[in-house]
Amino acid sequence: MRRTTLGRSVVALSALAMLAACSTDESLDDPAVTESAEEGGESEDGEEGGEEAGSEEWFDQADYDEQFEQRSATFEGDESTPWLQYIDGEMTDTAEFASEGAKKVCFSNASIDNPWRQTGWITMNQQLEVLQDSGVISEMETRDAQADDNTQISDIDYFIAEGNCDAFVISPNSTAALTPAVERACDTGMPVVVFDRGVETDCATTFIHPIGGYAWGIDTAEFLSENLEEGDKVVALRILPGVDVLEHRWAAAEQIFEENGIEAVDYFTGADPTEIKKIISDELATGEVQGVWMDAGDGAVAAIEAFEDAGQDYPVMTGEDEMSFLRKWEDTGLTGLAPVYSNFQWRTPLLAVEKIFAGEEVPAEWVLPQTPITEDERADFLAANDGMPDGHYAKFGGEDLPGYPEVWQERIIP
Repeated sequence: MRRTTLGRSVVALSALAMLAACSTDESLDDPAVTESAEEGGESEDGEEGGEEAGSEEWFDQADYDEQFEQRSATFEGDESTPWLQYIDGEMTDTAEFASEGAKKVCFSNASIDNPWRQTGWITMNQQLEVLQDSGVISEMETRDAQADDNTQISDIDYFIAEGNCDAFVISPNSTAALTPAVERACDTGMPVVVFDRGVETDCATTFIHPIGGYAWGIDTAEFLSENLEEGDKVVALRILPGVDVLEHRWAAAEQIFEENGIEAVDYFTGADPTEIKKIISDELATGEVQGVWMDAGDGAVAAIEAFEDAGQDYPVMTGEDEMSFLRKWEDTGLTGLAPVYSNFQWRTPLLAVEKIFAGEEVPAEWVLPQTPITEDERADFLAANDGMPDGHYAKFGGEDLPGYPEVWQERIIP
């Protein structure tokens, strides 16, 4: 049942392990495995050069330049609580929302259909427990859209019609489709907190996210380019089209590969390990592959195993801070980087609500730190997350929350 009210009862998440894994983004009912039209590859039905728009549709030079600079920006706040840090900028006055007493939060969630979202969902609920204990939040009514735009639009409209939400928290399933529904939530006059993925409106009280997709694309493509030679081949494994943060990752990476003379072919995988293995195996059968780029790291192990199965040297590779990749990276000794789309951001929306109910200013665009894990840091993060399952994310930021580490190890929500 999609509609749940999360209080203090214990809800087992045993079914989560059966869900598709794909980092920050929703699964596909029919995962397409296609090369992009820019590469002149085959579409999913085997036809040459599909009609799908290329990454240039998503590339914005000004945003690229801004995120390039933000990678080395100074963040306000304490480094020990990165989920509260932000880049100095425009602030939103929330004095009109100041009031006493516990308030109800209505959360419209895109999904918990992959390990990144599952890890964040657990962290969010542990943060909720703290704010319930302190009398800030009375309850959080949650509706899970199961990665469907129309369902999430209906969920938001349900909350609006219900009329008893003191604040809206929204993690959009996709960018353009959810914009009108977010605007309707804003029209209620209640505070609206958007996080993770963006929408095409700035009506929200605050929009919370790590630096962004361009920063991910820059970090990863620069790393691969620095460790490869001109003319080397990179296979880019992408989850799905149409989500801003994912499209920006590839748009930035593709530009950098072109500038450095790296041959890059990209495929949509649906985050299916079987398809990932097939793609890599097929590419290796036609020639050498020196690098693997991913817009999300779960599934990275399948890509590495394809090289092992073929008896080929390991590639230079970028994955993510999911434990399965960090462990495989250590075991194989390959040249790698773990980019991060900071999972600790799942704490920030509820902490933003706390500030809003207190009438404190919040950043209009709350940009959180986003720092990759390098080989020199890998051992420290492996040690800090010892005992966590493979689907856990190293930079989850919940070490000081109740239930640590058991609820993350057991994948349960207190």
